[in-house]
Amino acid sequence: MTKAEDVGGIDRGRRRLIAGAALGGSSVLMARTAMAQAAGPLVPQSMLEQGQPVVTPPYGVPSKFEKDVVRRPTDGTPTDLSSWSFTPLQDLHGIITPNGLFYERHHNGVPTIDPDQHKLMIHGLVERPLVFTMNDLMRFPAVSVIHFLECSGNSLSEYGSKPAANVQTSHGLLSCVEWTGVRLSTLLDAVGVKPEGKWILAEGADAAAMTRSIPMEKALDDALIAFGQNGEALRPEQGYPVRLLLPGFEGNMSIKWLRRLKVGDQPFMTREETSKYTDLMPDGKARQFTFTMQAKSVITSPAAGGMIEGGPGPVQISGIAWSGAGRVKKVDVSVDGGRSWSEATLDGEPLPKALTRFRLPWRWDGSPTVIASRVTDETGYVQPTRKDLISERGNAYTYHYNAIAPWKIGQNGEVTNAYAAGA
Repeated sequence: MTKAEDVGGIDRGRRRLIAGAALGGSSVLMARTAMAQAAGPLVPQSMLEQGQPVVTPPYGVPSKFEKDVVRRPTDGTPTDLSSWSFTPLQDLHGIITPNGLFYERHHNGVPTIDPDQHKLMIHGLVERPLVFTMNDLMRFPAVSVIHFLECSGNSLSEYGSKPAANVQTSHGLLSCVEWTGVRLSTLLDAVGVKPEGKWILAEGADAAAMTRSIPMEKALDDALIAFGQNGEALRPEQGYPVRLLLPGFEGNMSIKWLRRLKVGDQPFMTREETSKYTDLMPDGKARQFTFTMQAKSVITSPAAGGMIEGGPGPVQISGIAWSGAGRVKKVDVSVDGGRSWSEATLDGEPLPKALTRFRLPWRWDGSPTVIASRVTDETGYVQPTRKDLISERGNAYTYHYNAIAPWKIGQNGEVTNAYAAGA
């Protein structure tokens, strides 16, 4: 407990500080020094020196003590021009991903595009083919919506025999932001889609000339032509100056640096693309056009790659859940390897096709155990176990991994991926 005379010394020091503040910086520091002498070790160094001035630097950056909270690149590609980086999910709070931490996936590097020169063309089976400048797009009614974006290859490592060592590389091809832009349906109304128009080819202005085929139903539903991200312009690596956003669909279909939309009567797919979107099931049947990212969740604290500091005691389990089919309905958490489950608390009302933060208070007794989360979305779909997922899809399945992620907690508090231990 603090001695009464020390508290009085602090109060007297504060009065001197307030009085000296009007006299300038040197008087303030003198007052702070007097306060430090009165309070002893209770006063931190930050109270004894002036802080940084306003607008340093002009575009704000995180504290130097957060220097390790960064995207991390994969080491699984031969070139950094066709590669990806992971969002540090374990270090984030809430559901919004800062722009500088949004995951990346590129096929031929990040182009530099002058927005004053960029144009978006809509043509094909339309009544009035049009070319829009960025200024044209800005004049249409805009909306701001919160949605996640997830790579179809997110958690791909968990299918195989070498699961990821931490949650950033197992689940980090996932981010969620507030997007601002024009509804694609608004632009399609402007050009007048012909009745036979059933698909749209979306093409990017990057060196890969990335293209994907979009079903018209999705285009007319909630597709967005986005130019804003968390209140500012898109970052170059996220498609500056304009991109397509297809909420709930796998990320590679949300074409970045969008330059062209062509309306047709059938998918504009190569044989390779058709194969990618046709999934052969173990029973010999096939699923075609598996675009939607199914319900998924993961505990981000404590999570694989981290530690429970301080030994046994109270721990707040926290994580994120999402579904490309709509809203999260509930999240259950197990702290005993799946033998029993408790319903977690959700932060606020879940948004459609957005991340939902969940929390569960827990008292760890210091014994080794396995923790995991399991989400149920509004359609009634329940996140499967790894065993059930592979049983349904087979070992040849590659993308859209959404099984429960179990984290093993050791007696020393170290958290690891339970699959790495043969779970």
